[in-house]
Amino acid sequence: MYYVYILHSEKDGKLYIGSAPDLKKRKEKHDKGYVLATKYRRPLKLIYYENYLCPEDARHREIFLKGGKGHEEMKIQLKETFKKIKYEFR
Repeated sequence: MYYVYILHSEKDGKLYIGSAPDLKKRKEKHDKGYVLATKYRRPLKLIYYENYLCPEDARHREIFLKGGKGHEEMKIQLKETFKKIKYEFR
């Protein structure tokens, strides 16, 4: 399986979108500070993930979610989650 995931930084309140073949191991790397993009944004909370059979599909979805239309989709799909974590798109 391949995963697309969204992390929420409890430090700066921002989101991180990524993809990985092993979500559990990747989250551990984020938590331990081994991922440069999130090293100084810990602690991080996994707020969403999707799984795919093909890595190409996961990568395309990651790219989509990082763009404007993907943000609009996330606003709708994760509306209640964003309320709970007090996240607002800028």
